[in-house]
Amino acid sequence: MESYLKKLIEEGENQYLDFKYCISDSRKISRTLSAFSNTDGGRLLIGVRDNGSIAGIESDEEVYMVDTAAQIFCRPQITYNIKQHTSGVKTFLEVEVMRGNKRPYQAKDEAGRWLAYFRHNDQNLVANRVLLQVWRKEEKKSGVLVKFGKAENTLMDYISKNGSITFSKFRKLTKISSYRAESILANLLIFKVLIMKASEKGFTYEINPEDPMKLLNEKL
Repeated sequence: MESYLKKLIEEGENQYLDFKYCISDSRKISRTLSAFSNTDGGRLLIGVRDNGSIAGIESDEEVYMVDTAAQIFCRPQITYNIKQHTSGVKTFLEVEVMRGNKRPYQAKDEAGRWLAYFRHNDQNLVANRVLLQVWRKEEKKSGVLVKFGKAENTLMDYISKNGSITFSKFRKLTKISSYRAESILANLLIFKVLIMKASEKGFTYEINPEDPMKLLNEKL
């Protein structure tokens, strides 16, 4: 086994690395492919247990299931590179996924819903509508206008006093439409005025500690 892979496995699962003991359903793999493509890319090691020990794969069926995940259960289709490695008598797979340029990439779940995922530490989380707007705005590569009006000032004032805000609280304070609230948060995330904190419980938004107004002025 190559030294770089040994070092990766020793570090454990993280933002850029996921382990799969085996593949029983291509749809589960499609979530990881979606998350890596939507975030910063990464590697999926198949035949590796959560504790980093090598379990190995039984046959070439895993290769077929990865291809099924990328082409049938992801949209747009996801491009990846796959390599086969050996450790002793055991074989495992390395699937490398780059950050895509057609975000959002969605994965089809068991109920037939198409959901976009993103990578957060060692988890694949479902993207909210704000993050979907961020990706769409960034992929359009057109200018994003940030204008501070009443809603934006109310938002920044609340976060300054309370540390963070949820989407529902922002809407309640400003009484604006969901779409406009999503757009405001997305623009401020793109300009790094705000940062988003995510967990399985939900999303909150905080002021970027790196002098957000200076960053905004530099962008403008």
